[in-house]
Amino acid sequence: MFTLAEVASLSDIQPTYRILKPWWDVFMDYLAVVMLMVAIFAGTMQLTKDQVVCLPVLQSTVNSKVQPDTSGKADFTTVETTTGQEASMRTVSLGSAPTVTPDILLSSATSSQYQPTESGQEQKKEQKDSSGRKTNLDFQQYVFINQMCYHLALPWYSKYFPYLVLIHTIILIVSSNFWFKYPKTCSKIEHFVSILGKCFESPWTTKALSETACEDSEENKQRLTGAQSLPKYVSTSSDEGSPSASTPMITKSGFKFSADKPMIEIPSVTILDKKDGEQAKALFEKVRKFRAHVEDSDLIYKLYVGQTVIKTVKFIFILCYTANFVNTISFEHICNPKVEHLIGYTQFECTHNMAYMLKKLLISYISLICVYGFICLYTLFWLFRIPLKEYSFEKVREESSFSDIPDVKNDFAFLLHMVDQYDQLYSKRFGVFLSEVSENKLRGISLNHEWTYEKLRQHVSRNAQDKQELHLFMLSGVPDAVFDLTDLDVLKLELIPEAKITAKISQMTNLQELHLYHCPAKVEQTAFSFLRDHLRCLHVKFTDVAEIPAWVYLLKTLRELYLIGNLNSENNKMIGLESLRELRHLKILHVKSNLTKIPPNITDVAPHLTKLVIHNDGTKLVVLNSLKKMTNVAELELQNCELERIPHAIFSLSNLQELDLKSNSIRTIEEIISFQHLKRLTCLKLWHNKIVSIPSSITHIKNLESLYLSNNKLETLPAAVFSLQKLRCLDVSYNSIAVIPVEIGLLQNLQHFHITGNKVDVLPKQLFKCVKLRTLSLGQNCITSIPDKVSQLLQLTYLELKGNCLDRLPATLGQCQLLRKSGLIVEDHLFDTLPSEVKEVLNQDTSIPFANGI
Repeated sequence: MFTLAEVASLSDIQPTYRILKPWWDVFMDYLAVVMLMVAIFAGTMQLTKDQVVCLPVLQSTVNSKVQPDTSGKADFTTVETTTGQEASMRTVSLGSAPTVTPDILLSSATSSQYQPTESGQEQKKEQKDSSGRKTNLDFQQYVFINQMCYHLALPWYSKYFPYLVLIHTIILIVSSNFWFKYPKTCSKIEHFVSILGKCFESPWTTKALSETACEDSEENKQRLTGAQSLPKYVSTSSDEGSPSASTPMITKSGFKFSADKPMIEIPSVTILDKKDGEQAKALFEKVRKFRAHVEDSDLIYKLYVGQTVIKTVKFIFILCYTANFVNTISFEHICNPKVEHLIGYTQFECTHNMAYMLKKLLISYISLICVYGFICLYTLFWLFRIPLKEYSFEKVREESSFSDIPDVKNDFAFLLHMVDQYDQLYSKRFGVFLSEVSENKLRGISLNHEWTYEKLRQHVSRNAQDKQELHLFMLSGVPDAVFDLTDLDVLKLELIPEAKITAKISQMTNLQELHLYHCPAKVEQTAFSFLRDHLRCLHVKFTDVAEIPAWVYLLKTLRELYLIGNLNSENNKMIGLESLRELRHLKILHVKSNLTKIPPNITDVAPHLTKLVIHNDGTKLVVLNSLKKMTNVAELELQNCELERIPHAIFSLSNLQELDLKSNSIRTIEEIISFQHLKRLTCLKLWHNKIVSIPSSITHIKNLESLYLSNNKLETLPAAVFSLQKLRCLDVSYNSIAVIPVEIGLLQNLQHFHITGNKVDVLPKQLFKCVKLRTLSLGQNCITSIPDKVSQLLQLTYLELKGNCLDRLPATLGQCQLLRKSGLIVEDHLFDTLPSEVKEVLNQDTSIPFANGI
């Protein structure tokens, strides 16, 4: 037996999927129910009322054997002349057997066969007195014949008509609902119905459509009164940039100043709370995933077409074979059971008491089937009349502001076509969740709910340049409250895919530096005008060159541009970018990428550049001829470019002051003699290379003040280095130098000396003649003692001794007036060897600031 829960689950199919059942499916379901009732009614009648009643046909051949006298003939004649109505009145059946009188059932065949024959007068009198016909059959024999003839004489269609109707109806019902139950389609359909219902009832749908309907209303026009100049500042880059009533923040009306003219901000009201916004965002994500899952196949469409074809074929089959059996249902039937040896008769005339009812039910059934079939044909016509695997939201786009609702295809399109047969409003409201404009508006509302002015103010910090800085990371957009931080100096936007800079940025008069990290920001026209006139520094980090906004190359007052991303040789037409020739005031260009040559478009701004930085990721930089055109470059960095020698193009940069060739593969620097033509060169950085020796020609760089040779393969320091009288910084850390030459005492202007990570074991006394030393790094060597003459370094503020073989520190360290414990890098146990008064002097840096703080 079925449980109540199982039966209830069957009844839930209709309410759950009713929006996917068009009028013809609903009508066919009702027809199937009526056909099912016909089958049940016919079956009930057949089980309770269906039977046949038979009487023997009296033939002369049979009666001559049974009654050879003249009376038998007379009886036969009488039977032949009896009308069909009288014969039926005399019929004896199983149902009427209890009411039959002994006069009707006169005798058995045996008794009548051996009864003495009476005179003709007596026989006539007996016939006149009897009210039935004499057949020589008893009650059991009639029952037997009725059962025999029910199976022999009655056509099979009359017996099995209710069961056939039941089977056909069940097949049609299963065919109509098969696509709801097939494993590969039912989950998609169930998911679609669930999402569709949530989208229909979502508060965001109501808000989005109501805003669209009210855009041109009188109320909206009144709210825009006084803002006639507003369209001048609306972005022309995207439809999303135009201000509308859906502005997510609740703000007060007021004048907001742009670069040119004052802006009027339109007040707006939102009806969504945070919970509704989160639910709407989840719906957008569900719709996106469902579309990707369903739109790549057309299984649901094919299954629906297939079941419709099956129903149509079934209709034709039922109609064809039923028409042939209509005439077989008859009230009268002739039965010839081969049981003459039992009853003495060979032929019987039978009546089927359900014939009339079955014929009426059959005609009704054929009528229902015809209607059902015509609806199936109409369904097939609908399926192939229009391309159901494509669905356009053209009307929705025309009626709403969401002009970006995409057309869909395959099963997604078919399901929407089916929903339209129920109510087109469902598709209209569902389209809201396919629109990126709608999603962006929702994100804006949710974003402004979360990131208020107070919360943003808490995230503002001071950077190393003592500027107010705000860093926004992985948000859905730029909160409106950001533009209310009028004192902000630096704005960093990172991993914000839908960043939009509105005209309100014109309020941020202190803003001069903007960072866009993987953030292809869109800028309104008025906002661009402000940035073009005020922005001085721009950092752009990207994965693909197409992510760089086009407006970047039109910032005429830009001074510093930092580009970090993939700029390989295929995309190298400045970088596949727009020309830089508009950036007439650009002074610093920093490119961190994988270049094989300096992009030709850099030469458009070459005469104006004062600093060029190229940081490669290890890709070899081959073509450097463009450097010759950069006559005003004062600082040049070519890091990690796999250079093996100093490029000759550098020697023509007459204004070069600082050269940094860090992290290359330079082994020899014999070309350094050509640097004598660079009269302004003061800083040379050749660190993190493979240099094994320093040529004596380095003495020709008379104005050199800083020399960085750390992390190379030097073993000695030539005396030529110490002839550079202007040298203030010398860094030879992390080499293999064993001896510090005594000529180091010649560097009277030396302020910073770094020799950490070498093999020095003895410090020459001449080192302490460099009385201007402020920084002395001697860590990780083999030094065993520090001379007492260290006290001569009165300007020393930083001394690194950690990692040597010292057993004590000289007490004269206390005479280094500017040295404090924070600047003394040494092991703790060595520091403890100092006298207490020296420790007290060195510890003053910890107490004095504290005292000042008090």
